[in-house]
Amino acid sequence: MQEDITSDFYFCRMELTPEEADFVLFWKDNRDKRRKVFRQLALGLPLGFLIVIATFINFFSGWYTRAVMARNEATRQHSASLILVLLVAAILIVIFVLIFSVRHKWDINEQRYRELLEKQSRP
Repeated sequence: MQEDITSDFYFCRMELTPEEADFVLFWKDNRDKRRKVFRQLALGLPLGFLIVIATFINFFSGWYTRAVMARNEATRQHSASLILVLLVAAILIVIFVLIFSVRHKWDINEQRYRELLEKQSRP
């Protein structure tokens, strides 16, 4: 009798699509590689630099008059502190974007991998 019940519910079993199966195989092989620091640097660095370049273009374009006045005042006083603050901020932005974006992408892939394994292991 038990076999009849399980055979009736066989159609409820969730099979993985070919794309999902390919992702499971890919992520099983590459999940540890993607967690390494050098790999994270290579993937997140361009995005961080893009944000910093856009910020510098915005700062030096002159559309915000207060920023222009502060920049002009700092250059009149021969103060390098403004440039130093901008460089430190740029480095911090690159580091934050680099770490956050790559780890976030890794977490999303890991969650999808675990969900697909759960889906695959259901009877």
